[in-house]
Amino acid sequence: MSVSRTMWRIGLPAFLAAAVAAVLLAFVPGHAASAVTATAGGGSSPKPVIVLEHGAWADASSWDEVIAGLQRRGFTVYAPPNPLRGVTFDSTYLADFLSTIPGPIVLVGHSYGGFVTTNAATGNPNVKALVYVDAFIPDQNETLLGLVSAQPGSCLGGNPANVFNFAPYPGAPPGDVDIYIKPSVVPGCFANGLPSGEAAVIAATQRPLAASVLQEPSGSPAWKTIPSWAVIGTADQVLPPAEQKFMAQRAGAHITDVNAGHLSMIADPETVAQVIEQAAQASS
Repeated sequence: MSVSRTMWRIGLPAFLAAAVAAVLLAFVPGHAASAVTATAGGGSSPKPVIVLEHGAWADASSWDEVIAGLQRRGFTVYAPPNPLRGVTFDSTYLADFLSTIPGPIVLVGHSYGGFVTTNAATGNPNVKALVYVDAFIPDQNETLLGLVSAQPGSCLGGNPANVFNFAPYPGAPPGDVDIYIKPSVVPGCFANGLPSGEAAVIAATQRPLAASVLQEPSGSPAWKTIPSWAVIGTADQVLPPAEQKFMAQRAGAHITDVNAGHLSMIADPETVAQVIEQAAQASS
């Protein structure tokens, strides 16, 4: 074996160890900001970074077509997971992620994701715009259950046993469970207006929401200090459009109506991408 090959085999593990140590050091208090700045300094874009937060019974794939449209426009896009464990937990999780982004941010939330973004953006000066897509826009102390039932007509109302399946989860507080929408309910409710095959996939791949989230109050709302935009699906069966409009007007949001159900970002991704681009341009 040659000397150079021996040195390579010895040196590679040492190099990898040093690299891992450097990454870990970046997240030690006092080092995070300088590490992120150094990483971003090579070729930072003047465009805001777009961060997309999905809602309950969904995952980041619900943004696939919107992400593609925004990337074609030259935006850097992230769609981090929403844990769906609690308003405080989920918002803190997202806030920690946002803290790693050094430049301006346009923060977008769908459905319950609007609850999370409203709380996660508070106090972060880099968040320049909020976009709500078929979303909750809560004020302080409002709850998910209170807002979804504020106006009649939600397909998730009525007897919960007829709408949801319930499952235990490890480490749950006493009485808490995961809730899933019954697969038979998804096509005409959560995924109304989408092809039946696509709705069936959404029903099969849904991520559950902890039931305790429904009554956890929201904190201080970021929309009171950050400009906002709202996309409202006029055929939404989950969150009544009248309630969406009330919340959007209360927040002073720029409102765009689309002929879609609760999943506007899947039914009409181009319009959603256009609204996000408008928010980005206004915040530049």
